[in-house]
Amino acid sequence: MADLSINFNGIKSPNPFWLASAPPSNSGYQVQKAFEAGWGGAVWKTVGAPVMNVCNRYGTIDYKGRKIIGLNNVELISDRPLETNLKEMAEAKRNFPNHAVIASIMVESKKEAWQEIIKRTEQTGVDGFELNFGCPHGMSERGMGAAMGQVPEYTCMVTEWVMEVATKPVIVKLTPNVTDIVQPARAAIKANASAISLINTINSIMGVDIDTFEIKPNVGGKGGHGGYAGPAVKPIALNLISAVASDEEYRKAGIPISGMGGIETWQDCVEFMLLGSTSVQVCTAVMHFGFRIVEDLIDGLSNWMDQRNFKNCTDFIGKSLPRISSFGDFDLGFQSVARIDHAKCIQCNLCFIACNDTAHQCIDLKDMKLTSEVTERLWPVVREEDCVGCALCSSVCPVDDCIEMVEIDTGRPHITWNQLIKEKPEVLQWDKMVEYREKNHIHIH
Repeated sequence: MADLSINFNGIKSPNPFWLASAPPSNSGYQVQKAFEAGWGGAVWKTVGAPVMNVCNRYGTIDYKGRKIIGLNNVELISDRPLETNLKEMAEAKRNFPNHAVIASIMVESKKEAWQEIIKRTEQTGVDGFELNFGCPHGMSERGMGAAMGQVPEYTCMVTEWVMEVATKPVIVKLTPNVTDIVQPARAAIKANASAISLINTINSIMGVDIDTFEIKPNVGGKGGHGGYAGPAVKPIALNLISAVASDEEYRKAGIPISGMGGIETWQDCVEFMLLGSTSVQVCTAVMHFGFRIVEDLIDGLSNWMDQRNFKNCTDFIGKSLPRISSFGDFDLGFQSVARIDHAKCIQCNLCFIACNDTAHQCIDLKDMKLTSEVTERLWPVVREEDCVGCALCSSVCPVDDCIEMVEIDTGRPHITWNQLIKEKPEVLQWDKMVEYREKNHIHIH
């Protein structure tokens, strides 16, 4: 059986599954209950500056009967007394010495404030710290959270303050609400951070009630921006994590990433780890389904690793990163076309509508007389010579594996855009581009 344990730059846990700093890790009761259920670690709900939370603090997006595709919150950091949190951190670590207990910290931008809370928190025996430079609402208006994470110089400065006094690993949590996630990551590296975690929630307004005109969530008739999380943000998280993990300065530093953002299944966890995450943090899925989802995460990851003969997590962490590339390095000679399995086709014609109205008009409706049954509906048929391989038809098809994108050999030269403009810079002129396409039988639509 695969070994799921990890060593996150000195922070050890029996598996890579951690609770993110959020409502599920708000108290010692919850954290210890999570450990009993099988979670390997927990990042405590952020402690620090005094706050007062509001009611109606969550808003959700539901889609076609599926609840909480996206979750927006205007909740702040822990509103429980610091002394209470510190006492419960110590108790959780004492009762579960082999599990990772990480304290998330956020205070005002003063050196003495950061260093004091780090020293006090370290006395609890926690395994490390996560510096919350990501909270996009409430705290950022007070100069904390994302207000620090959006300015690399602040990220570096505060991290250096913490590194002066911390004797345990320090994780810097990055905000996705920036133009280039690599810059604050480099700032954390410059300050000698032990690790990086991302992504925090995305700035958003969840919606507007079109009958009352009120903002969702509604706090006494008012609303505003909050942090967006849940399954809908996963593609954004994967992109930002891969951007950091692929950065040359990050690779030289050799520090681990704790990834989060839309994780719900073991498959999600594997994707994050393939793109560079050593540990994975979960919040919204736990709020939706409870702590016991970790059983599926453990079983799924363990079985997947066994099937591929991975003995431990380090065998596959970052394994997909070499496949990350830029558009200019994509193979212009690669060609695929759509092929429809008419034995599976239900004649809904969504592929025809999508292709005809919004893509490249290469699907026709024909009477193919595939069965003896009399039908008034026609069958969609792809004109492969006109198909550009956009894959929209396969995306809209409601039947699994009914439309397959098949690679074909067109005889085109296998060359990238970067290579092409280097070898034939004249193609940057429209007439020369058309000439090149025609010569190499590249369909122009």
